[in-house]
Amino acid sequence: MSPDILTLGMFGSLIVLIMLGVSLSFALGGVAVTFILIMHGPAGLFPVVSAVFTNMWSILLAAVPLFVFMGVALARSRISHDLYQAFYVWSGKVHGGLLLGTTGFAAVLSAMTGSSAAATLTTGMVGMPSMEARGYDRKFMLGTIGAAGTLGVLIPPSITLIVIGMTTGLSVGKLFMGGLIAGLIMLGVMLAYVAIRARLNPELAPAAGISVPLPEKLRALRAVIPPLTIIVVVLASIFLGLATPTEAAAVGAFAVTVAIGFRGEINRTFIREVTYITATTTGMVMWIVFGATAFVSVYSSGGGIQFMQNALLSLDISPWGLIIVMQLVALVLGMFLDPVGIILMALPIFYPLVIKLGFDALWFCVIFQVNLCIGYITPPFGYNIFYLKSLRPDTRITSLYRALMPFIILMILCGALFMAVPDILIKGIDLLAVK
Repeated sequence: MSPDILTLGMFGSLIVLIMLGVSLSFALGGVAVTFILIMHGPAGLFPVVSAVFTNMWSILLAAVPLFVFMGVALARSRISHDLYQAFYVWSGKVHGGLLLGTTGFAAVLSAMTGSSAAATLTTGMVGMPSMEARGYDRKFMLGTIGAAGTLGVLIPPSITLIVIGMTTGLSVGKLFMGGLIAGLIMLGVMLAYVAIRARLNPELAPAAGISVPLPEKLRALRAVIPPLTIIVVVLASIFLGLATPTEAAAVGAFAVTVAIGFRGEINRTFIREVTYITATTTGMVMWIVFGATAFVSVYSSGGGIQFMQNALLSLDISPWGLIIVMQLVALVLGMFLDPVGIILMALPIFYPLVIKLGFDALWFCVIFQVNLCIGYITPPFGYNIFYLKSLRPDTRITSLYRALMPFIILMILCGALFMAVPDILIKGIDLLAVK
């Protein structure tokens, strides 16, 4: 089978299956098995199974359930409510103060859990009632919460950055550094936008009208210091090269368990819920990894990857133009597919070209991840759009699209800034890295 026919057949079949509602992992695996049988018969299955088993034994994948456990345990404990309370009492009397605090809370919770779903839904359930009671505009709230909730796939510990490291061989620690820099810049831009818009139009986000004494503010911080300390120590140990991501995740999971235990929140129900959510989330990620590995293995064996690379190189555009095209592809794919699947399908094609063209691989991969982050809120199938819809079912989906559009534009502009000024990420990573 020629590579062009293989490309059309495999990707066309994948699109059809996804449109029919088949799970991405089974769609990827099913297409892979079907086409390897067509090309090589049953004997062709062994290399595919071998490729899947190679990824199964990757030590980096062991970090996934540990980081998931950390996030789920923190989100299911009262720590998330205490964290919001801390942001609440520090929000002050400024216009949009509660929404600024909620934005910070969503970003921190998103980073702690590594899950856009957990961050968006928890922030909405905890924060929206108090803001609605004070007359905050619903669309402004939903758009802000949805955008801030995406940062969990960028700010470490991010599962998708681990998958990028596994796929490319790049240092997960340095990917974490790049994700942290990009994520904090994007958070700062979101906070600035909310503050400016609330200042210009106070009716959208009235002043909170609360005045909390300093001692009470300091007491509110005490409850969140332990979990934040755990996360900082885990990331610092990775950044400083003191532990691998898997080792740091194991220590972090143990420390989170101890911290929640000291609060007296661990019981049979808590253990059952956290274990179940951790297992189902990890299983979903792993099955996508296995399905995408099989898909890429079959596509590569048929010459598909080389075909796509040659097709991209044959475009009559500059190397910078080619980099932009690849990032745009990631942005478009993010509107329809899961980030893990996109990474495993697209990076094996793009990454060698980035190296061949002489660009910084870490810089490219962090911006690639930024585009996947944007995909969580881009129509028509951005995950956070549907999470927001579940929070307020009476809100029309088109209203959510309009509410998120300013943040989509801001996040795209941030990605463009990282592209135009590579030193923001490249030198930032160098400063954080230990020589």
